[in-house]
Parts: sequence; C-alpha cells; structure tokens
Amino acid sequence: MGLLDSVLGALAGGQGGAQGGDSSQAAMLNAVIGMLASGGQGQGGGGGGLGDLIGKFTQSGMGDVIGSWVGTGQNAPISGDQLSNVLGSDAIGKIAAQLGLSHGDTADQLSQVLPQAVDRLTPNGRVPDEGLGGIGDILAQLSKR
Repeated sequence: MGLLDSVLGALAGGQGGAQGGDSSQAAMLNAVIGMLASGGQGQGGGGGGLGDLIGKFTQSGMGDVIGSWVGTGQNAPISGDQLSNVLGSDAIGKIAAQLGLSHGDTADQLSQVLPQAVDRLTPNGRVPDEGLGGIGDILAQLSKR
C-alpha cells in the first residue's frame, strides 16, 4: 500500500540496522501516530486525535477528503500544500524539524502516509466511538493487512 507499508516494514526489522532512512521513517510514523492517538494533539472530542484531525479538515473545507479516507471507498488524494493549509505551517514545521526535511518534503510525505493510515485505522468506514486508543493500539492496527 505504498509509503506506509515501507515505513512499517522498516520498523519491523525488514532492513537490518538503524540506517538514516529507517530513523526518518520512524520519525514520520511517530508524527502520524501522534496526530491520530486519542488525546494526541488537540483539545479532545469525539475520536480523540482523529476526531480533532477530522475537525481541522472540516473547518478547512476539506471534510469530503478526510471522509473518503475514513469511508470504505477510494481515498481522495491530497497535496502537500493542501495538507499544510489544513494542519498549519507550525505543525508541519515541527514534524519537518523532527525528520530533518524541508517543509515541502515533509508535507508531501505526510500527504502520502496520512490517508493510508486513516484508512487502515477505520476499516469499517467510521471513526470508533471510543477513539483509536494509544500509540501501541494504533501501531498494532496499522500493522494489520
């Protein structure tokens, strides 16, 4: 399933040793999990971190995009620029600093990983009422399939 699978594969030990790419992939996965974990970033609300993320997309006029990721159909694409507008320059900048990438490269990579992650975490086409759980729960759900 693309970049998310390669990130998860590297973390599962598929590529021996902690090479530079592995650490940046781990940092990308940590950033995505941080956005999606219940109580991760934001003020809480239905679904925890994912609920907050859905709220940001809706407020930015892109609710249909994240809705397609949650739903069971085809995931709508999002560009790095659109994702930067939704998440905000500060949020992308913090992740970019963690990854050691430019703002644009970070947004572009997130635009590939985030739809896949949301899709995998909502296999029944809806946000779980109890939220996604903690980091361990999310990592286990992402590793399925």
